Amino acid sequence: NRYHIFYQYNPDGAYWGNIHWGHASSEDLVHWTDHPVALAPTPGAPDAGGCWSGTAFCNRDGVPTLIYHGVPGGICIATSDDPMLCTWTKHPANPVIPEPSASDPYLISGAPCAWIEPDRYYAVTGNSIHSPDTAYLFASQDLLRWEYLHPLYEGGRFTQAGEDCAVPDFFPLQDRHVLFFASHRCGAQCYIGTYADHRFVPQRHRRLAYGERGRVGILNECLSLKDGSGRRILFGRIAEGRYGQVTRAAGWAGIFALPMVLDLDPTGDLLIEPAGELDALRHDHHHLSDIRIDGAVVPLAEVGGNMLQIRTVWTWQDAEEFGLKVCCSPDGQEQTLIRLNTNPTQANAAADQVRPLRQLILDPARSSLSDDVASRDTQWCTFDLPYGRQLELAVFIDRSVVEVFANGRHYLTKRIYPAGRDSVHVQAYAVAGRATIRSLDAWQMAPIWPVTA
Repeated sequence: NRYHIFYQYNPDGAYWGNIHWGHASSEDLVHWTDHPVALAPTPGAPDAGGCWSGTAFCNRDGVPTLIYHGVPGGICIATSDDPMLCTWTKHPANPVIPEPSASDPYLISGAPCAWIEPDRYYAVTGNSIHSPDTAYLFASQDLLRWEYLHPLYEGGRFTQAGEDCAVPDFFPLQDRHVLFFASHRCGAQCYIGTYADHRFVPQRHRRLAYGERGRVGILNECLSLKDGSGRRILFGRIAEGRYGQVTRAAGWAGIFALPMVLDLDPTGDLLIEPAGELDALRHDHHHLSDIRIDGAVVPLAEVGGNMLQIRTVWTWQDAEEFGLKVCCSPDGQEQTLIRLNTNPTQANAAADQVRPLRQLILDPARSSLSDDVASRDTQWCTFDLPYGRQLELAVFIDRSVVEVFANGRHYLTKRIYPAGRDSVHVQAYAVAGRATIRSLDAWQMAPIWPVTA
């Protein structure tokens, strides 16, 4: 395998504009090689205003193909005969799907996603900035002449008013189909449902981000691929959480989330785990077990750092909240909380009588003393976890970002930007009762790029 990532890139600086496609590749999903720009706007061409988002696939002849939104012209394609996918040729027929007129029943303001079925090529494009979320379906015999069919699906049942469908990614997973997309209001999410007669019926909905004030510092656009071993690997972009002038001065903006493996459980619900290849970065292992916490904060002196992986298994007796404090300063002024609220409805009942709805919260309210941070909104998810069941957390800390996986099903992330170099300590805690860490394993994580002081 060689994995390739293409991403929106501005060679002029760390701000949005002059959109090119950057390119990096990896043989192991861990260590990456930067390549030259893959796509650049062509003056006077349909993409003169930018090569915006899109996807990659192989056509019927096995030729690597990009389908992307060229501004101002419309949807364009490019192909490559380069084994390293560094050079691309834009088709002279671009745009293959022109920008719609006011009378057309579809939009192409969202990035296209294309695939092959036995009869034809198909592509969907979202409805960025429009509500409710919708994706529009097109079909073609040759990738050059496209026919608009109808909406792939119509949203609004699971999403909120004002949410759109940006950067859709549509793919089969076991006996279901999945549509990942990002709304400009709330960030990354997905539908799981059925696909028949070229129509998708969402049956389940899952959020991977909650954008209370836009999409600052959270997971946004996600795209996936099926690798050589048959796994569905998800890649996502975590946006900056600092003010624009800070990122412009820094010279870079935005990072990729960890690569994640997607699957479905027997009920058709989404499973999501960090790729196992990341374990190759582990070193300096510490193991702890049977740490009983009774309404207190317990420092974990053996564990700490800002390039860290923690895997922990919890049970609780009657605590109404418990979890970890990471990236803590010695005086406690900086700290990021990963906390499970066992009683979010605040029921006045014994712990084993409270309904099984739990709320997992990634709380950055005190993550940084820096004035550069633009968003300190929490990320959260709710799920059923019956009393007596364990909570398993996989936590990854990489300087400015925390990513949390819970019970192989739920994912939270947030940019945190601790200001102090000594904000590296880890604590466990419980509130209003008792909880127990059955096991905790922690590893320092090696860098994937050369690191300078």
